[in-house]
Amino acid sequence: MENDQAFEIFCACAPGMEALLAEEMRASGFADAKRTPGGAQIMGGWPEVWRANLVLRGANRVLARIGSFRVVHMAQLDKRARRFEWAKFLKPGVPLRVETTCRRSKIYHARAATQRIETALREEFGAEIDNSAEICIRVRIEDNLCTISLDSSGELLHKRGHKAAVNKAPMRETLAALFLRACGYDGAENVIDPMCGSGTFVIEAAEMALGLAPGRARRFAFEQFAGFDASAFKALKASIKTKPTDLRFYGSDRDAGAIRMSAQNAEEAGVFEACSFTHAPILDLERPDCEPGLIIINPPYGGRIGNKKALYSVYDTIGQVLKTRFKDWRVGLITSETALAKATRLPFNKPGPIIDHGGLKVRLYQTDTLR
Repeated sequence: MENDQAFEIFCACAPGMEALLAEEMRASGFADAKRTPGGAQIMGGWPEVWRANLVLRGANRVLARIGSFRVVHMAQLDKRARRFEWAKFLKPGVPLRVETTCRRSKIYHARAATQRIETALREEFGAEIDNSAEICIRVRIEDNLCTISLDSSGELLHKRGHKAAVNKAPMRETLAALFLRACGYDGAENVIDPMCGSGTFVIEAAEMALGLAPGRARRFAFEQFAGFDASAFKALKASIKTKPTDLRFYGSDRDAGAIRMSAQNAEEAGVFEACSFTHAPILDLERPDCEPGLIIINPPYGGRIGNKKALYSVYDTIGQVLKTRFKDWRVGLITSETALAKATRLPFNKPGPIIDHGGLKVRLYQTDTLR
C-alpha cells in the first residue's frame, strides 16, 4: 500500500473473549497484541492487516485505524472530512458505505455525521456511496475524537469460504476457535464432538492441527484498497506452511443430516482425511482407539429447544457416558444455564465468562482430566 506508516490495527471478537484473542495473536507472531474492550489491538502496517485476516481464527473482523481528529461541531467534521487523504487508502470507482457511532461527544447524531462524511467523500473524492457496498468506512466519535477506520475484512471472518452446509443453531467458527483455545487446545491432541451439528468444532480443530490458514479460501475487502499488492499477498499466503498430523478428529450426531453436512464441510475444508463422522446418539458414543485428548460439546439449550425440562435427562446422559467411557479425557461443555451443566454431574471447574452466542448468553464449563 502507498501508506507504509504504522497505524493501530483493531481485531474484534465476542465480548468476554478478548484475552483469548490477544493470546492467539501473540501465538501467531503479533508480539505486541494487547486486549482492549471488544477485541485486541496491535500497531502495524498493511502486511500485518493482511496477515491478521488470513491467519487469526478468533477475530470477527480487522479494522485499520487510518486517521483521527478532534471535532466538536458538524461544520468542523465537514471541513476535516473534506481534507482527509481518502485517495491514499481508497480506489476511485469502488462503491463504499459509511457507518458512524457517537458516544460522549458534542456531535451525538450518528446519522447526521454519516451524511456529512458521505457528502465529503462524494464531492472531494468522487466516491459512489452504496449502503450495500463491501467496503465500509467505520467512523467512531467518542469524547469528541473522530477516529476513521477501514474494515479490511469485508464479510465477517467466520465465513471461511469453504462451509456450504450449516445446521439450525450453528456456532460461528470464530467463536468455536476461541472456545477450543479456552480449553487449552493448540492443535496437538485428538478431539471429539459428540453433538457435532455441521462439524464446526471438529473442522476447526483439524485445521489447527494441519496448520491451515482459516482465510485461505476467501476474499477480503482490503483487496480493493488503493495500492494493494496482490503479488505480495500471494507470497504471504504461500509462506504459510501446512504440516502433517496423525491426530484424529471425531464427530457424531443423532441427526443423519448433520453427519452428511459435517462430512461435506470437512471435504470442502480439505480436512476430511483427518476426520471421522458417525451417525449415533450420545448414548451410543464409543471411545475411539487413540490417545486421550479433548471432548468439546455444544448441546441443545435455552432458546434452541422448547421444553427445558426434557434437557435435564439429555445432560444426565452426557455426564454418565463421559464419566464411564472417557477416563483420562477432559471435557469442555458450552451451555446457557448452570443448572444444565450441573445435571451432567461432571466435575466442572469455575465456568468461563458469559458470551453472547446468537442472542443467548452462554458459558464454557471445563473439567480437568476425568478420573
